[in-house]
Amino acid sequence: MFKILAGCCLVGVAVQGGYAAYSKVADLSVEPVIKEADRKDWLLDASQYKAGVYRGSVSNEIVLANGLLRRVFRLAPNAATVALENEVNGESVIRGVKPEAEVTLDGKKYDVGGLVGQPNYAFLLPKWVSKLRNNPSAFQFIGFEVGKVEPRLTWRPVRRHAPGCVWPPKGVALRLDFRMPGSSAPLDAAAGAESSSGREELMATIFDGEAEMPAGWQVHVSKSNPRSSFINEGKAGEIYTPANTAVYAERKLPAGTRLVEVELDPGTDKSASWGPGIALVFKNRVVKFNLGTGGYDKENMPAFGVFDGRNEQVNLGKGKVRIKGDVGLRLRLSGGYVYCDGQTAGKWVNYARVRLPDDAGVPLAVRVGKLGKLGGGADYEWPGELVRLHILSCAAYGERHKPESEDYAEGVIVSVHYELYDGIPCYTKWLTVKNNGNVPVMLNSFVCEMLAAVERASVVDGPDDKSNTPNIMAESDYAMGGMDAALANHYAVHWVADPQFRSQVNYMRNNPCLLKVGPELGPEQEIGAGEMLTTFRAFVMPFDGYDRERNGLAHRRMYRLLAPWVTENPLMMHVRRSDWNTVKRAIDQCAEVGFEMVILSFGSGFNIENNSPKYLETMKKYADYAHGKGVEIGGYSLLASRRVGGGNDVVLPKGMHPRFGHSPCLGSRWGLDYFSKLYQFYRQTGFDNFEHDGSYPGDPCESTVHPGHNGWEDSRWRQRKIIGDFYAWCRGQGVYLNVPDFYLLSGSSKCGMGYRETNWSLPREQQVIHTRQNIYDGTWEKTPSMGWMFVPLTQYHGGGAEATIEPLDKHIDHYRRMLQSNLALGVQACYRGPRLYDTARVRNLLKRQVVWYKKYRDILESDMIHGRRADGRDIDWMLHVNPELERKGMLVVFNPLEEEVERTIKVPLYYTGLTDTARVSFGGASAVEYKLARDYSIKLPVKVPAGGMAWFVIE
Repeated sequence: MFKILAGCCLVGVAVQGGYAAYSKVADLSVEPVIKEADRKDWLLDASQYKAGVYRGSVSNEIVLANGLLRRVFRLAPNAATVALENEVNGESVIRGVKPEAEVTLDGKKYDVGGLVGQPNYAFLLPKWVSKLRNNPSAFQFIGFEVGKVEPRLTWRPVRRHAPGCVWPPKGVALRLDFRMPGSSAPLDAAAGAESSSGREELMATIFDGEAEMPAGWQVHVSKSNPRSSFINEGKAGEIYTPANTAVYAERKLPAGTRLVEVELDPGTDKSASWGPGIALVFKNRVVKFNLGTGGYDKENMPAFGVFDGRNEQVNLGKGKVRIKGDVGLRLRLSGGYVYCDGQTAGKWVNYARVRLPDDAGVPLAVRVGKLGKLGGGADYEWPGELVRLHILSCAAYGERHKPESEDYAEGVIVSVHYELYDGIPCYTKWLTVKNNGNVPVMLNSFVCEMLAAVERASVVDGPDDKSNTPNIMAESDYAMGGMDAALANHYAVHWVADPQFRSQVNYMRNNPCLLKVGPELGPEQEIGAGEMLTTFRAFVMPFDGYDRERNGLAHRRMYRLLAPWVTENPLMMHVRRSDWNTVKRAIDQCAEVGFEMVILSFGSGFNIENNSPKYLETMKKYADYAHGKGVEIGGYSLLASRRVGGGNDVVLPKGMHPRFGHSPCLGSRWGLDYFSKLYQFYRQTGFDNFEHDGSYPGDPCESTVHPGHNGWEDSRWRQRKIIGDFYAWCRGQGVYLNVPDFYLLSGSSKCGMGYRETNWSLPREQQVIHTRQNIYDGTWEKTPSMGWMFVPLTQYHGGGAEATIEPLDKHIDHYRRMLQSNLALGVQACYRGPRLYDTARVRNLLKRQVVWYKKYRDILESDMIHGRRADGRDIDWMLHVNPELERKGMLVVFNPLEEEVERTIKVPLYYTGLTDTARVSFGGASAVEYKLARDYSIKLPVKVPAGGMAWFVIE
């Protein structure tokens, strides 16, 4: 368990792997300062940017920083991130304080850490931070530990990879520990807590300004003025009526309601007893709580009023109520009382307590708006002038969770983990939930990262474009169901509207500027006594500008650092048949020309699910022969996109369909047996590659009889864990994973660069253009080694003789163009056919291309600057750059035309790291020195033969 000593923030005595405990903030070192004049561009030289945890400017702060990104944690009265700063451009990444995480345990949602009371979520002023308050219903901070970065999975680097890869990456780790809020706190102490803390949401309505009332609401409108309305100018929730009249909406309350809240903008209202409010309707009385915007006496100072069903109390909070923006009103039921809480300037305060009679029963309905003095529809005798105000939202919640035992309350520890790395403005964050109690705990859901991010843009009218999210890269290792990061992460990474950001210019407050990283479904995992659950990880990197190329370079740097296995890039052949003679010939040809891997392709007859001893022995013979020739060997298997039957397919609600049309459930008996066969195959055969097609795309499953999951809520989590565990095991065994899905942060090395299968059945000359277009488009966020292309040596989906290269010697010129289009851009393709060459002339072509590629491999597999995209109308080109190599760059230029082309290209050399001069060698000839212009470019004359390529080494 944990100790807390007076006067200092302590860490747990039970240290989790690799951590060295600090007993006091004062034990941390002072954060180093890098002078602005000494700063270097981290994409060129990151050596000065070292990650560490430091003491803050005040005694209860710590700082996680590396000179590029700086995150400040306030540790009391609870732990919370109070600053996240991009030190490259000096901008704040966040505009407000949020909890460090969220967990839902046994059906009750809890904030983990965080501070409340921020008056405006458009920005966070430093002077506000010391005034922020603890939420007593949130998990409470008990200590921190600082340690080293540990590998999240084992990487066995058995094949060539990019030079300089380090695993795990260098940096620092930080863990913040939180205990569950104790059960001994009185329920009426929750006045300062957010309404949702520890409660289940039963009903929520946002009056979004549409012309129709939300379902379930009935409107009462005063007859005192023809303009009186709850739907003013076509906007539901906007009240327009004389000041002392009643206009409100009412709806029935769900069973179990124990708290109701309304959020409103008082607008121009200056009423007293008819001021905007909320009321609970019981069977024999109405309890009303309202804001007297104009005050209850001649001083006209805003105050609150309460009608308890018999009498009215007024001037509550007079002189202390400061209306700054929107106002919150709520009624909490506890212990036979109704507690009346008001929130102005972001702070919840209890203003009154109403005793309910024994026969009051449960609340039946809620009313929101301008209510009469007695909580009904009666107007005052003098209506007053017309006023305008807006009811924004109303929500109802259930009972506040009270743990069943002290063991339960004290036994659950949520740890929030951070890793920050040297030389990159990127961090990783995840949770562990440890159950030290005596009873099991169900983790229904979680959010491992929540950022009130600075909005990228604001649209006043209508909802904001969901693609126009803050300038932050956010991904997870829970990706699935797509070949690009954005699509594959949609089950875990969510940009949503921030309900606390009331001052945003978007009229409906729908700006997608709140980042929440957590599973869309589940995990719904029981954590037994003494057990711990580890969540997936969020990877977050704020960009330092809006240049697409620079942001792409930063994104690719992240993959090289956090998934260095993606830099493994073997030359691979997909052999069309799996009989011994064909496979032996393919292995021999690969060894002859320098290819490094043979894959028994789809449609070849290879069957990884055949676990008979005879078949496994045959495949071991294949592997032994390949390894004797210095060639790796692997095979293909289709997982999703097929039906297996026998009650083993995913079961979905009516109207829903599997992502790929059909799919087995990985938690079915068939699914568990399938993965058992995969483990067995690789353990017994020595195969060292796996092409896993139709990988698990995220389909949940309703079945309650599959042995690998309990039902719908846990089905996606369990299935993703089954496949994620297998991929991690493969990575630890040195098995190369070629997966057409974005499992790259989970252990795979390559997915599709981005292609349409039928394009490889087009005429050959069109395929060449598509190849370079796909690589150009695919490498904005992928490194060249992260995406595979395709070269159909034999017919693929169709197209006949015009679409294929066989016979290879007859189409040797096209073969050369396809080889150059891929290899010169550092990209490996699936060369699919029964053989790589059919004549000595073709064999020699392959040898020359492979020798050239391997000579310049380091720079060819480095990142690319995008030049001119291929379109078949003129030359197209791209520039490889790597400031850490002796060869700083390589320019490759292609000519799709039927005549030689001479051009002068402006070549941008900034990201080569060269500053004054560049030595450029054309095709390996003697170098010519060029002076760099002020924008780090040179003007380079190029001559490219018809249908050919020119290349230039830059040093």
